[in-house]
Amino acid sequence: MDIERIKLFKDRKEAGIKLANILSKYKSQENILILALPRGGVPVAFEVAKSLKTTLDVFITRKLRFPDNPELAVGALAENGEIFLNKDLIDYCPDNYLEEETSFQKEEIKRRQILYRDGKGLPSFIGKDVILIDDGIATGATMIATIHALRASGIKKLIIALPVAPPGIVKELNKLADELVIIYTPSPFLAVGEHYQDFRQVSDDEVKEYLEEAKTIDQFHKEVRL
Repeated sequence: MDIERIKLFKDRKEAGIKLANILSKYKSQENILILALPRGGVPVAFEVAKSLKTTLDVFITRKLRFPDNPELAVGALAENGEIFLNKDLIDYCPDNYLEEETSFQKEEIKRRQILYRDGKGLPSFIGKDVILIDDGIATGATMIATIHALRASGIKKLIIALPVAPPGIVKELNKLADELVIIYTPSPFLAVGEHYQDFRQVSDDEVKEYLEEAKTIDQFHKEVRL
């Protein structure tokens, strides 16, 4: 498949609309909670939440960056404290590096909790059917750490929904999820952004705006159902 065919998403909004169509069987189900990995996953998840008429929130997981190569993940830290480490890479990190990087990302998680949720912690996930959404994955470190954190939180069912992912990670995600939805698994896989025509960075302010609008829409649907 050539690169022009791989670029089948105009932007994150279009990716979200396509995912929503696939996930339409979950529309208006009260037990469903949609969780986005910020920042890039939020515009995608917003379209899904709007279409399915359900609640949207974020789950903040931060990549633990490899020394001198911040795009490479040596692991990931979830906001509930769950840590995933790539054992093939940690031996290449200098002494005390992981401790310092983890401490830095903990502070970044706190900053985002204050910004996105006014400092409030995570909602209860006990018994929930969770749809976990990002704009795509490359190594999967952030997604895997989030999955383990959610499993430990008492969720009932986990649906992973992604616009694009490398084919090599599908088998692992299938083992971790109750249901896996991936629109495209192109090979060779390029960086996630290479599969979008518009992959501009999502700002913290935009994330907050999406969450506030989703909350308003969700409240409206809840009132209509009463």
